[in-house]
Amino acid sequence: TFDPPHRAHLALARLARAALALDELRWIPAGQPWQKSGRRLADGRHRVAMVHALIGEEPGFVVDTRELERAGPSYTLDTVREVAREVPAAELFLIIGQDQYARFDTWREWRLLLDAVTLAVAGREGQAPAPPPALQALPHRVQALPLPAMRISSTAVREAAARGEDAADLAGQEVARYIAHHHLY
Repeated sequence: TFDPPHRAHLALARLARAALALDELRWIPAGQPWQKSGRRLADGRHRVAMVHALIGEEPGFVVDTRELERAGPSYTLDTVREVAREVPAAELFLIIGQDQYARFDTWREWRLLLDAVTLAVAGREGQAPAPPPALQALPHRVQALPLPAMRISSTAVREAAARGEDAADLAGQEVARYIAHHHLY
């Protein structure tokens, strides 16, 4: 959801771009993430602006707002299908953390999603990605991304901002400045 984006997101994106030799890495803020219906998100325009603030002019990084423009809940499979139609010859990777991989079998139409992408998973504390039991017996493509441990989360950034603290160490200077200027969180 990038609510808000932070330095660990950027580190993972840089690692994935290099490790997977990506021509392009798309940052896709979720529109209405169906699995996060219990929490109010920052407005999509703010999340897009914060992603732009985080990535700056990084080569190969593109902000894709399609999920914010789509009506209804955001489902990753819908986005993957759209991208596959636009770039039919591309190999598609879905970059996620171990926390998302561990509950991947709760995602809408996750089996179809496994067929459509290679999962690029950042393990916890440098460990190999561990699939949930439902995925262990299913063949699927997974690429480990050895991201060093980073004690940064969107929750921590939101909490720091809510306390009026400077979140620059967590989210980067530009994102922290944006959060403070717009009184987010």
